[in-house]
Amino acid sequence: MSSVAPVTPVPPRRLTQRAARRIALAAQGFAAPRPDPWTATSRHVQRVIDTVGIVQIDSVNVVSRSHYLPFYSRLGPHDRALVDRARDRAPRRLVEYWAHEASLIPPATWPLLDFRMRRAHDESWGGMQRVKRDHPEIVDAVLAEVRARGPMTSRQVESALAHDRPREREHWGWNWSLVKAALEHLFWAGEVSSAGRTSQFERRYAVPSRVLPPHLRDVAESPALRPSDAEAFVELVRIAARAHGVGTEQCLRDYFRLRPEQARPAIAALVAAGELEPVNIDGWKRPAYLHVDARRPRRIAARALLSPFDSLIWQRDRTAALFDFDYRLEIYVPEEKRVHGYYVLPFLLGEDLVARVDLKADRPGGRLLARRVTWEPGRGGVDDARELHEELTALADHLDLREVELTPLPA
Repeated sequence: MSSVAPVTPVPPRRLTQRAARRIALAAQGFAAPRPDPWTATSRHVQRVIDTVGIVQIDSVNVVSRSHYLPFYSRLGPHDRALVDRARDRAPRRLVEYWAHEASLIPPATWPLLDFRMRRAHDESWGGMQRVKRDHPEIVDAVLAEVRARGPMTSRQVESALAHDRPREREHWGWNWSLVKAALEHLFWAGEVSSAGRTSQFERRYAVPSRVLPPHLRDVAESPALRPSDAEAFVELVRIAARAHGVGTEQCLRDYFRLRPEQARPAIAALVAAGELEPVNIDGWKRPAYLHVDARRPRRIAARALLSPFDSLIWQRDRTAALFDFDYRLEIYVPEEKRVHGYYVLPFLLGEDLVARVDLKADRPGGRLLARRVTWEPGRGGVDDARELHEELTALADHLDLREVELTPLPA
């Protein structure tokens, strides 16, 4: 009787740190050349959306509203109204929801986050939970007002309620903070969405059926038509894996803030389907996963200033592992204890993060101020300084600022 020889398992492919870095940069759109200044179109904006999958929103406006900067980093100087139109005009290419943090996402991603919407009562912030628990009548009234009149800002909702229901002010009043908390609860629960932002960066609340494109309106109105949780987790991990190129479980989870028990079965399913390949990366303690379609360029020739909220550097452990770059945002650090500055943008040159630049837009003076430049060891020579100055000049142009002021000038 013949015996069958045992099958020897094939060890995971091994990648060098630099190979993993190039894969990550390409997956985030930094292998593609920028269009010529001021020539980018809606197609270029869509390319960025399709590449990164999420653009984080933040109210900090020291240099620019943060959601504009990832587009600048990949497209160079362009008309920022292109991004506004993608978010504010139908058919929208971007809608808002809690994805990574407050984020802009493609409309097709919105139904995948139904699991988070259903947990608004348990996982949202305390003020949102309290207004639903203690003032359900406010939540119901706010929702009815938005359905009838939206899109509306929170202050417009408050004003409308005071006009429509003046007698109820005797009981609890149309307190702005309660109205705002009710709107944010409804936003988290997916019962209202955002039809865009005002020039003061206020959300314009509307019901999802008025925000999402026509082919998704039935899904907006009927949660039963949305994917199951298991299906959604697979698709969210798939989006994260494409945007990473290669990453650990922690990387893939963090993109949409998934829990281990949500992400692990999804990763296993994608491995079983052949979409993800387990790999080992030199110097990484944790196993990683390579997307089957990830580009593996031999060289990256990028140049970009990166928002602190850019998806390339969200996950700080990943940033350290890929780039040997320990990056922390110091906005909330007391000034005397800051190491690199208040609003520090990493400078990507070629395949490396080579400097940290503390930037501020002096809009009244028409200047982009580089208040501190900190070079990585071995960097900061004449060529590096010239590249940084050219990039700062391009960013100033993008922000409609006339000049760049570096203090001190890079050596």
